[in-house]
Amino acid sequence: MNPSAKIIAIANQKGGVGKTTTSINLSAALAKKRKKVLLVDSDPQGNASSGIGVNMKKVKAHLYHAYSGGYSSTDILRKSSVNNLDILPSSIDLVAAEIEMISVENRETRLRLLLEPVLGLYDYIVIDCPPSLGLLTVNALTSANSVLIPMQCEYFAMEGLAQLVNTIRSVKKSFNKSLYIEGLVLTMFDKRNRLTHQVAAEIKTHFKDQLYKTVIPRNVRLSECPSHGQTIIDYDKTSTGAVSYMNLAKEFLTNQRKYNE
Repeated sequence: MNPSAKIIAIANQKGGVGKTTTSINLSAALAKKRKKVLLVDSDPQGNASSGIGVNMKKVKAHLYHAYSGGYSSTDILRKSSVNNLDILPSSIDLVAAEIEMISVENRETRLRLLLEPVLGLYDYIVIDCPPSLGLLTVNALTSANSVLIPMQCEYFAMEGLAQLVNTIRSVKKSFNKSLYIEGLVLTMFDKRNRLTHQVAAEIKTHFKDQLYKTVIPRNVRLSECPSHGQTIIDYDKTSTGAVSYMNLAKEFLTNQRKYNE
């Protein structure tokens, strides 16, 4: 058992870039590699929860209730259908947590405190951040050892990335001095599209060895699996999406920096 889990925030304030897809399927791939993983659904849309089969109608307490102070992380913890993968689920109620925290003291460190009781239970804790740079994302970055950034190769990708990097720097300066960028992963990669290759080249120029060699392609099976409440690895392990996320997990495990160095 790991004495203290490594925490990775998966963040990009731009929506529709494969952030939740990466959170779910990288977590599942790490679990398949016999790592104990906790997925924290910190997005009020709750897609990470439904995407691994959690029926929120049967969930009495979730991340909002933990933020509100009535429940601990161990109270809301749920097992997923994937061996070695648990989840702290979420729902649209989490929107209220962001509003309620505005006037709370130490509001940026609430999630860090919530995760303390479960740090010893896992090798990795993966936080799926909302598509914004608000308090929920700041809490995730304050809690995390590192940030993994999914990016779609499109025209405005670099502009959004600059904003995110500035937020990471601000959090690092004010709340979490050891925070670093774990890496960038290109998602929805269409090798037939010339713009895709142009943006990829630009990202590589700026971030060099921080860009993962593994890319996540556009894949119909990846789009289908959330509606079945399954990870891509359980839904279709032979699909290009499943193979890509298993490769990403392998590359992540091989190349990761030790957060306690």
